[in-house]
Amino acid sequence: MKETNVIDIGAVEALGQRMLGPEHKALPPRSWGQTVQDFLATSPRLSEFTTPVLTLDRQRIASNISVMADWTAQAGVLLAPHGKTSMAPQLWKQQLDAGSWAITLATGWQVQVARSFGVERIVLANAEIDPVALTWVAAELDSHPTFEFYCWADSVATVHEMDRILSARGERPIAVVVELGGPHGRTGARTIDEATAVARVIASSSRLTLAGVGGYEGALSHDRSEGGLEVVRNYLDAVADLHRSLDAEGLYGEHAIVTAGGSAYQDLVVERLLSLTTEEGVRTDVVLRSGAYVVHDDGFYAQISPLTPARTDVPLISAMHGWARTVSRPEPGLALLDAGKRDFPFDEGLPVPQYVRGDERLNSDAEITALNDQHAFLRLPGEDAAALPVGSVVRLGLSHPCTAFDKWRLIPVVNDADGDDPVVVDLVHTFF
Repeated sequence: MKETNVIDIGAVEALGQRMLGPEHKALPPRSWGQTVQDFLATSPRLSEFTTPVLTLDRQRIASNISVMADWTAQAGVLLAPHGKTSMAPQLWKQQLDAGSWAITLATGWQVQVARSFGVERIVLANAEIDPVALTWVAAELDSHPTFEFYCWADSVATVHEMDRILSARGERPIAVVVELGGPHGRTGARTIDEATAVARVIASSSRLTLAGVGGYEGALSHDRSEGGLEVVRNYLDAVADLHRSLDAEGLYGEHAIVTAGGSAYQDLVVERLLSLTTEEGVRTDVVLRSGAYVVHDDGFYAQISPLTPARTDVPLISAMHGWARTVSRPEPGLALLDAGKRDFPFDEGLPVPQYVRGDERLNSDAEITALNDQHAFLRLPGEDAAALPVGSVVRLGLSHPCTAFDKWRLIPVVNDADGDDPVVVDLVHTFF
């Protein structure tokens, strides 16, 4: 097994030669017809971009990647960041350069995108029983000896379907992780006995090999209350017990992975699973799949992550912001901004107004109370009610990176989101 992962640097750099046009939301008309590289050479300012616009902060992204790389290294676990968070090969490269062991993805198509950029180790945190996608993976493994691929299975039926699809196809076996779920959770076998039955069928297949166990604890709790943390701990203990049981039965080869950990409870994953790496038996690595950390947020993860200022001296910091312009003041205390559900995430909390560009007038009582497709309702109580004239630009804190990136195919990266008029230093391409 390779100790480091790689990406095709040339494929990533080629994104800089792509042509800009009006299909790229918020970019100034003067950029149309230029390559990304040529446009950036002009040192554009954020004020040249139309609103609404989503931005990333270069320094904050670099800091977050470093914080997570150092944290996982000190904890003694591997990191396979969830690439579906950003679907941005430019960011994957930064994560891999910082030492990430693999890139995690969620669909067969996302795996194909990652392979087109040369990612050499991929964890598909999902079952793969689509005949076209699975056949492609088998062919990719056969034609690229250095490519490593892992996917999941949570039922005997899933394994049988994989075997059926792979009949007479592929020379290299596909590595499969048994997924353990929990009551009222998402996918995953609901009991250790069910998961063990799945593992036995995988181990007996000539087309598959048992690679480990895993799951997703984030579906079982959504806060850091004592009750919520106990649910996560109990689940992770069950994952560990499943791994020990499969190892004792001799179902593994020479190496196994145990994988869990979104961006909310990675500390508990280390707490409950790290001992597996030093116990007798098969050589075992614990693999975290955290993804949201790369840009963090000002909402859900800012409250629940173990890497917040309240829980660590070296925290993550939000590296994504929305910028929206006041287009209407139809009644006292209400401002309508030109950004809505088509522009910014809203499923894990509404945007939070932070300040007016060039002015610090907004106070903590200002609140986004609703989003339409293209408008945000900003309530301005008390002394702010008469402020914020039409044309004012508001910076918004956002919640949930996974539903921020997917609304933008090209995202400006600024040198300093706190500056009066930041310089745009890069454009990140997304593939959704």
